[in-house]
Amino acid sequence: MIELRDVTFRWPGEAVLLQHISLHVRRGEKLVLLGANGCGKSTLLKLMNGLLEPEQGSVLWQGEPVTRAALRQKQRAVAFRRNCVLLFQHPEAMLFNPTVRDELAYGPRQLGLPDVDARVGKWADELGLTPLLDKPPFLLSGGQKQKLALGCLLALDPELFLLDEPTASLDPATVGWLVDTLVESDKTMVIATHNLSLAAELGERCIVLGLQGQILFDGPLRMALSGVSLLESAGLTHRHKHRHGKLAHAHVHAHDWD
Repeated sequence: MIELRDVTFRWPGEAVLLQHISLHVRRGEKLVLLGANGCGKSTLLKLMNGLLEPEQGSVLWQGEPVTRAALRQKQRAVAFRRNCVLLFQHPEAMLFNPTVRDELAYGPRQLGLPDVDARVGKWADELGLTPLLDKPPFLLSGGQKQKLALGCLLALDPELFLLDEPTASLDPATVGWLVDTLVESDKTMVIATHNLSLAAELGERCIVLGLQGQILFDGPLRMALSGVSLLESAGLTHRHKHRHGKLAHAHVHAHDWD
């Protein structure tokens, strides 16, 4: 469905953030993108979503290049934007309409999709947002904003979800609902996280990004999670000492918080 070939990216005036990234995502696959904060996970998702262009290499959507020139062609842009969607790590970056109802309706209306009101009603109900439909998004809690941002994508019924730390700001009950929703869905997903406990629930394949923006591992998720040295080299675990009376010894600990 989507492929990156030898992609390298750097922000202007900065060191290389991602280097020589090659990967593919098959239809129906749920790929977990694991890496420590700052390793380039969010940037990689933005490259896949066509919001950034690589310094080197190419991004292909269903075999066709994703470039600024291609996305200036209205028909291709509409098809791509409807079917490849990105959930930002911080939902405030996605919310700008006067009400929750308008947020949920915005994407379907812009893309000319049918049954806009039905889409709004369905996902407002699923996400527990119905009582909030006429409220301004800026008055919502962090968890409600995250649900709303996700609902805006779900309303498009896309083919590929790119999800950047999707459980940020969610309470435990909503995290459980989200995990169930993602696992049961037949949609293709790339889910970026540094939460190892969450990763174990979300897919069977994972890519581990290193601190220098390179792929350290691409394979079965369970194998990656059991690789202590791999996780340590990716900055996903750390060692620190414990004291028991006069004795001290070091343990490996996972970075397992949101």
